[in-house]
Amino acid sequence: MIASLQANPAARASDLFIFADAPKKPEQAEAVRDVRSFVRGIDGFASVTVIERERNLGLSGSITEGITKLCAERGRGIAVEDDLVVAPGFLEFLNRGLDRYADAERVFQISGYMFPTDVRSKEASFLPIISCWGWATWKRAWDQYDPAMTGLTRLAEDKALRKRFDLEGAYPYYAMACQQERGKIDSWGIRWHLSVFAHDGLVLYPPRSLVQNEGVDSSGTHGAGHKQLQTVLAQGADSCGQVNLPERVEVTDATLDQVKDLLRSMQPGFVQRIINWRPA
Repeated sequence: MIASLQANPAARASDLFIFADAPKKPEQAEAVRDVRSFVRGIDGFASVTVIERERNLGLSGSITEGITKLCAERGRGIAVEDDLVVAPGFLEFLNRGLDRYADAERVFQISGYMFPTDVRSKEASFLPIISCWGWATWKRAWDQYDPAMTGLTRLAEDKALRKRFDLEGAYPYYAMACQQERGKIDSWGIRWHLSVFAHDGLVLYPPRSLVQNEGVDSSGTHGAGHKQLQTVLAQGADSCGQVNLPERVEVTDATLDQVKDLLRSMQPGFVQRIINWRPA
């Protein structure tokens, strides 16, 4: 992940903040020490700041606190988890999106990842779906993050709204939100998705993915079951972030239809693993 970020021309103008979580189990202490030793030696950025947690916050807690800190101090932030590989234009694309839509209240997130579709357009798309794999946001949007999921009550009372939340039945977001409320899973992503949905928010996606997830070997917190969402990194001009940004902030229906078809095509077991996931 670090090597791919360093290959971005924008890296040298970027301040890198590394949130190093504490070990969850005693047997993980040595691995955590090794990681912290490595990140202290990182260069190739305007600055590198390492925040070493004294207690384990877990994936959800660490990301939530990290983005909250960056948005409070910088007004915006880019999140990249340690199992991602990004294209050379990843930072350029996200920064262009952050600049272009900074005051567009309906835009909540810029995504570096894109679902494996066969969309031929060179223009980025707006989708009503959040992304967890390499993304950016602003303080004005992150301030709407509702970890208590107060919007769930409205969904429980409105069948038509639940259907729209689930992308017309393409993906069980509502079931995941209910699992989160019951403490069966620990996901910042489903809470962020509900927060964005409650404000009719949109997310900007590149035409081809600028992010590849290498953590599908079952070793990480969410390291299994994502293979059907894998995509080859963008090449050529697309990999350099030189894609067209939409003038109008509205759902790109053609792209959304393809994403819905992809999600519907997933094996039932894949969806069930997500719904039944328990923290280790």
